[in-house]
Amino acid sequence: MLTNVESQSGVRSAVVYVNAPAATADKQLNSKQLNNKQLTQEIDNRLQAVSDALEIIVVTAEGIPVRAKVSGVTRSQLFQTIEQFRGDIVASARRGSDYYLPGAQQLYQWLIAPIEAELGTTAVDTLLFSMDEGLRSLPIAALHDGEQYLVEKYSLGVVPSVSLIDAQYESVADAQVLAMGASSFDTLSPLPAVPLELELINELWSGSAFLNENFTRQNLVEQRSQIPYRVIHLATHAEFQSGAADNSYIQLWDEKLKLSELHQLGWQYPAVDLLVLSACRTAVGSPEAEMGFAGLAIASGVRSAMASLWSVSDVGTLALMSEFYGQLQLTPTKAKALRSAQLSMLKGEVRTQGGDLMRSAARGRLPLPSELGTLGESDFSHPYYWSGFTMIGSPW
Repeated sequence: MLTNVESQSGVRSAVVYVNAPAATADKQLNSKQLNNKQLTQEIDNRLQAVSDALEIIVVTAEGIPVRAKVSGVTRSQLFQTIEQFRGDIVASARRGSDYYLPGAQQLYQWLIAPIEAELGTTAVDTLLFSMDEGLRSLPIAALHDGEQYLVEKYSLGVVPSVSLIDAQYESVADAQVLAMGASSFDTLSPLPAVPLELELINELWSGSAFLNENFTRQNLVEQRSQIPYRVIHLATHAEFQSGAADNSYIQLWDEKLKLSELHQLGWQYPAVDLLVLSACRTAVGSPEAEMGFAGLAIASGVRSAMASLWSVSDVGTLALMSEFYGQLQLTPTKAKALRSAQLSMLKGEVRTQGGDLMRSAARGRLPLPSELGTLGESDFSHPYYWSGFTMIGSPW
C-alpha cells in the first residue's frame, strides 16, 4: 500500500501503531482447576496480554516493522496526560498562553522520540497513526519537541484501523464539491461565517452550494444521486456524545442527522473521496463508535474525512477552510493540504485585521460579514485554532 501510494503521488509515508500499556490483569490463578498444559497456556496468555510498556510500531514502504517500547508509562498516566493536554490547549487559547507545552512535550517524548531516528524528516513526510481506543482524541499535530510542532515536520492522519481505509490513491484536484451548511438555528447559536465559507468553496471549486433551508437530508441525498460529487463539505453544528449512536447528531436545517443514520446516505455508491465536517466536535468518539462521525463515515465507505476534535471557532474554521481548499488543488494529498493550511495559521499568515480575514499571500484579503467584522486584530497561531482538525481515514 505504501509503495503504491509513493509511486503514484511521490509521497513517502509510514504507518505508526500506538498500543497503550495494558490494564493490570488479575494474576491469581486457581491451579487446582487447570491441568499443567492449561495452566502453562494461561500463564503464557497473561504474560503476553499484560505489559507495563507503551509500544510503538512503525511500518514504512521498506516493509520491515520497527518496534519501540517505552517503559514506565502506565495506561492511566498516558490517558490522563492526553486529556489534560487537550484541556490545556482549549483553555490556554482564551489567555493566549502556552501552558499546554509541557503536556505537548511529554507526549512527544513518549510517542515520537522513540521512533524519530527511524523516521527522519526527509525519508518520510506523512505519518498515518493507528492508535488504541482512548488515544484517538489526541491532537497529534500539536505535539512539540521543544523547538517545533510535529506538523512542522510531517503531514498527519489518524485511522481507527488500517483495515478500514481505501488506500487507492487518486488526486481530488479536479473533483466537484457539494457544499452545504446552516448559519441560523432555532435553539443553537448562529454561525455567521458559514455563508462566506460556502461561497468561498464554490468560487474555488466547481460544484454546488446550498445554505439553510436547502440544507436538508432529502437535498443532500438527491444532489449526490444526480452528480457523483467526490468531495462533500458540511458546515453546521454537531455534537458527539458517548453511549448510544442516537445520542450524537449533525444539525441539518430541519432535523438532526443521527450518527446511526450515516450509512443511509449512500456515500459509498460511488465512494466519497473526502468528507469535510466543518462543525463542532465531530471527530471525538467513544469505543462504540471509533472516532465519532468521521470514524463512522469511514466505516460507511468514505475514503477520507476531515473533522474537529473540539468546539471550534467560527472565524478560525473559516480561516482554515479557506487555506485548505486552496491548497487541496495544489498538493498531491489531502493530508499535505491540511498541513499547509495549519502551517499558514501557525506562522500568523492568516489573521483578522480591519474587518477582513488576512490570508496567505496567494489568497489576499477576504471581507468578513458585519457580525464578524468587529473582531479587531487577532491571529490564529495558537494550536486551539488549527490542531483540532484531523484527517481521518486515508491521508492520501
